[in-house]
Amino acid sequence: MITTSGLTKVYQSRGREVTALDGVDLHVREGEVYGVIGQSGAGKSSLIRCVNLLERPTSGTVTVAGQDLTALAGRGHRAGRELREARSRIGMVFQHFNLLSSRTVQRNVELPLEILGISGQERGRKALELLDLVGLADKAKAYPGQLSGGQKQRVGIARALAGDPKVLLSDEATSALDPETTRSVLQLLRDVNQQLGLTVLLITHEMDVVKTVCDSAALMRKGRVVESGTVDELLATPGSELADALFPVGGAASGPDSTVLDVTFLGDAAAQPVISQLSRTYNIDISILGAAMDTVGGRQIGRMRIELPGRYEDNVVPIGFLRERGLRTETVTPAAASPAPLTKEAAK
Repeated sequence: MITTSGLTKVYQSRGREVTALDGVDLHVREGEVYGVIGQSGAGKSSLIRCVNLLERPTSGTVTVAGQDLTALAGRGHRAGRELREARSRIGMVFQHFNLLSSRTVQRNVELPLEILGISGQERGRKALELLDLVGLADKAKAYPGQLSGGQKQRVGIARALAGDPKVLLSDEATSALDPETTRSVLQLLRDVNQQLGLTVLLITHEMDVVKTVCDSAALMRKGRVVESGTVDELLATPGSELADALFPVGGAASGPDSTVLDVTFLGDAAAQPVISQLSRTYNIDISILGAAMDTVGGRQIGRMRIELPGRYEDNVVPIGFLRERGLRTETVTPAAASPAPLTKEAAK
């Protein structure tokens, strides 16, 4: 649904060039919620603004729903009209809401429809329908100044949906909200994703956002995507920074004659007493050094760091036991047996 290829954005700043995006390749599948995470200055905001051509890329291509948007930019009157039509199918939710204080909630939602030339009666009907969808039907006549931050963001989401978009872009939509409100807004994004079949691309600096709502994720650093994939794929990838940050586990071996494993539980395996079964089956003492478990996309996912007595070659059979039961295992070297370098706080 969204594909960028070799996407580059270079800004001119005080006589020098600053590369915000450096050959970004990204593929967001239809109907999924895709999160892009990274530290400040990683290029996340430039990426999402290039996707809808609010910023024109220096080079590379952006394709949305099979249409190359970069081919339409600056190519004459007809291409400009086609670009505007393509943009109308891309909704945008902003960090600071961007509501017009002089308009009521309903008229803020109607704004994109006015631009599209929709009649007043149809605008009103559509706006009220969307406000009901986001749980704010009773606030239609209120003004933004009378709303809480979470309510303002819900209005922003309703406005972004006004043009019946195929794609919804979210630019740090929850970073100005408290944790409880953040959870409710993320649930709303997941609801509209599922109910309307929307593809959602969001950028964030919060690992909890990725864990709560995303099907896939990408880690950006210095204008490049350094890691990407579905959450399941990332958890199964040895040495994945995103997996370590999403489900951080720590703990080092108690001595040289032991084996430390990171074990990943997915789906049904997360509810099975596999570790106790392993201990009873092979009559071995197992130390649990750390564990993290949560629900991602409706599935239980977790990681556990355990220590087995004896070296790796002594534990081939017990490790095979874990793998036969659908668990993914990774041997932890002494150098890696420390907390993950990209924690939630570090990602900020």
